[in-house]
Amino acid sequence: MNWIDLQKIFGAVLGTLLFIMAGGFLAETVYHPVAGSGGGYTLEAADAGHSDGDGAETVVEEVSLAALLANADAASGEKLIKKCTACHSFDEGGANKVGPALYGVVDRPIAGVDGFGYSDVFNGYKAEGKVWSYDDLNAFLTKPKDYAPGTKMSFAGLKKETDRADLLAYLQTLSASPVAFPTE
Repeated sequence: MNWIDLQKIFGAVLGTLLFIMAGGFLAETVYHPVAGSGGGYTLEAADAGHSDGDGAETVVEEVSLAALLANADAASGEKLIKKCTACHSFDEGGANKVGPALYGVVDRPIAGVDGFGYSDVFNGYKAEGKVWSYDDLNAFLTKPKDYAPGTKMSFAGLKKETDRADLLAYLQTLSASPVAFPTE
């Protein structure tokens, strides 16, 4: 390779870089980018209390599970349960899927479905004699990974209290002898 060939290669590389830079300058001129105004949506952060402007905190009042269940709608819960049917069956005598069958889950011992391979955390709850109460189901449905650290279940949870109450109202109907809602 002689000196002339090296100059041609060097010139081609410099010419390509110059062309790319010129394209970038032209694009900035045409599209006028504004610094700090990226695309997407701004999501509001949910907080338990907020300031009303004068520095005083207002506290969001929590509604008891009993009050939520008293006003729950089982028909809405039936609609919510559709996302669960990929992993769970809700029919009486239904087979286990990726998750255990959930017919009659209220007041059933935790990890109480024979033939299903539960996570170690649920087997520990079973050894302690725990049962699925409305409070336990509500806590689990809020965020399964917080209720049962180490669970294999990948569901993120239901954030809205009313959605959880509706779902629990529907689960109450899935029993030959439904368990009454708590009154307190």
